[in-house]
Amino acid sequence: MSQYSLTLLRKINHANRVNGIYVEIRTRQNLRIFMQKIQINNLVRGATFFQHGGISIAYVFLPIMALALTNSVFEMGLIVASFSFSEIISQIYFGRHADKKGIRLKFIRIGFIGCAVAFTLHYFATNFELLLLARVCAGAASGIMVPSMIAYAYEANKEKKRAITVISFHALGWFAGTAAAGIVNDVKLTFLISGIFFIIGFLFTLKMPNNIQEKELEPGTTKNIIKKNKFLFASILLRHIGAASVWTILPIMLMEKLGAELYQISIVYVANTLAAFIVMNLMASRIKISNITKFKIGIGGTTFVFVGLALITDWWMAMPFMALVGSTWALLYIGGSFHLMENNPHTTSTGIFGSTISIGGVAGPIVGGAIAFAFNYVSVIYFAIIMITVAFLISLKIKSEKKINADPI
Repeated sequence: MSQYSLTLLRKINHANRVNGIYVEIRTRQNLRIFMQKIQINNLVRGATFFQHGGISIAYVFLPIMALALTNSVFEMGLIVASFSFSEIISQIYFGRHADKKGIRLKFIRIGFIGCAVAFTLHYFATNFELLLLARVCAGAASGIMVPSMIAYAYEANKEKKRAITVISFHALGWFAGTAAAGIVNDVKLTFLISGIFFIIGFLFTLKMPNNIQEKELEPGTTKNIIKKNKFLFASILLRHIGAASVWTILPIMLMEKLGAELYQISIVYVANTLAAFIVMNLMASRIKISNITKFKIGIGGTTFVFVGLALITDWWMAMPFMALVGSTWALLYIGGSFHLMENNPHTTSTGIFGSTISIGGVAGPIVGGAIAFAFNYVSVIYFAIIMITVAFLISLKIKSEKKINADPI
């Protein structure tokens, strides 16, 4: 072999070794980045799980506790509505503020601490006024972190399908919270456990990286988002007014009219949350439809839920319809919030979305309580059917937007 050939062979071997080392380094870097993303997602899953577990464990039995303190269905509706009322203001303000500052984690941590304190205060409420105050504080604290949690999960994943599986842990948290409420089977004790859930969730956030996002400083952003997405917000508002009116009286109806025990009410609600978790994860892998289509199906499908609930004659018959409402909620929640984040500033738009739901959570319990007081429980369900039918007709006017620099979902 000539000297030239030997030299050429050495150069080729050296290049291969260098290339091999480069490939190995890149592989290790990619693996490290991949593992970091998994770790971040697991931390967000854990925080989301305990966040919604803390809210839901107190949610199921709240109307029963409120009615025991007030002896008035209407005042019970006010107590249930007060949480959503304070959450409206909190989500709009802190959602927009998070986009202006370009940070999420600060508001997430403050929200967890505030919820731990506020939900624990429910245990010490011995009259209408104290319980009302506790609910207002809880709604304000929850509103600080909810928009930032959704946006943080969305922004942490370039592949937005993976973000759905992360956000789905809010449904799993509701599942665990409602199941825990049934196991504890004590109305007041659930609020102490709720506070513990929020403390554990806060511990998860201590390991989450403080990602700095691009600041959104454009004036008039909130007004422009509402104007551009008016049909989406109107349909979710009417849907949730109808739904929230029923959720206010459903636990009492199941107990007083259908003879359900506390743990049986919890079982009914577990069917809702478990179905929502399953459908959210199916959206990441199996359900291949646009976000707007998901939203419309979720709105329209809810009508069948309340038609069914109006016809039940025993507590267990509510389970399949609660599973259906969990499925439809998963579709409209993921479809609506992801459509907004694809086309608008993330935390501001999800803050408005959450606040719109909270407005329904204010009006629904008040209207539901008033209708139940004036007529009966089934009349509230008929009201919900009308509201959701109108909401579906409005949702049909929503048109898909052309996504700019957005990942397909």
